[in-house]
Amino acid sequence: MQRMTDQPARWSQATVYPDMWVDPDDDPRNSEGLSPDGELATLQDFLTDYRLTLRMKCQGLDAEQLARRSIPPSTMSLLGLVRHLAEVERDWRNWISDGDPLPKLYGSRDADFDGAVAEQAVVDAAYVDLEREQAATDAALAEHPDLGERVGKDGIAVRELMVHRIDEYARHCGHADLLRECIDGRVGQ
Repeated sequence: MQRMTDQPARWSQATVYPDMWVDPDDDPRNSEGLSPDGELATLQDFLTDYRLTLRMKCQGLDAEQLARRSIPPSTMSLLGLVRHLAEVERDWRNWISDGDPLPKLYGSRDADFDGAVAEQAVVDAAYVDLEREQAATDAALAEHPDLGERVGKDGIAVRELMVHRIDEYARHCGHADLLRECIDGRVGQ
């Protein structure tokens, strides 16, 4: 006897490899060319791919789905992740700066997740915030192409900051995998 469930059926848009998110020809992260030359270019390439992965995991969902906390008791949602990453991009600029820290975008503690409500204006604002904060952090780091340079009040190495950024996006892309699968069953790398 088959039981009814609230769990969505697992699926993928990929037809070539069923464990992929999309077919290789449709994957904006795939490049058939050579890998980047040099450490900085490699780090930037990984960061770009993880940023794209997060966006892909959010594509095709409405405001309610993006704001859904689909893995209770966690307060995490896809929209909350977008807002959180905008917040941490801003915070990383504080690590680089010798001046006063920039204020939080969404407020203290978990406001980035708590304020992720199912309203299209909140979704639109989150993506605008993320793009702006990513561009600003990228621009600030572009002023320091030497990965061994130590910056900011705490003298963090640029390399450490770049690796931390990749780590943060990678961890949250893993969260996004689980959140998305619980929302509509879509799976893939």
